[in-house]
Amino acid sequence: MEDEEESTNGGPPRKKLRLSKEQSRLLEESFRQHHTLNPRQKEALALQLKLRPRQVEVWFQNRRARSKLKQTEMECEYLKRWFGSLTEQNRRLQREVEELRALKVGPPTVMSPHSCEPLPASTLTMCPSCERVTTTGLDKGSTKTTTTAVATPTIAATLSSKVGTPALQSRQSSAAC
Repeated sequence: MEDEEESTNGGPPRKKLRLSKEQSRLLEESFRQHHTLNPRQKEALALQLKLRPRQVEVWFQNRRARSKLKQTEMECEYLKRWFGSLTEQNRRLQREVEELRALKVGPPTVMSPHSCEPLPASTLTMCPSCERVTTTGLDKGSTKTTTTAVATPTIAATLSSKVGTPALQSRQSSAAC
């Protein structure tokens, strides 16, 4: 079962090799064991399949090329999925940054329990152990800490990002509840 093909060098037409199912099965099995054949393996396989060694060699070259193409296609699909995932993650993070920037526009408003007036952001600190918002004032070189209100984790995160200057962070860690 061979079809004729036009020759590329202008000579007589070549015949295209058509393999039987058994020949294809044996070639595939050999390919699974060895992607390349040494001359002795090529000769033995050609004898077993009743083909010329050059036909076996060309079949293996073509099979390696198809295998490489399939691998490249799979990697491309994987990279497309990964790109889509990263793109979505990037969009989520950009939305989160925009939301945080919107929160940063206005100063935090924590009401003082003593005067019922908003406390300035520069005097607010967060106690890391009990998550209480505290005000810090300097009284003759010492740190004076008074507890103002209990903060929820959301308020704590917002305030810690808003008052995250090094001076205030050092006061946060030294503030006692």
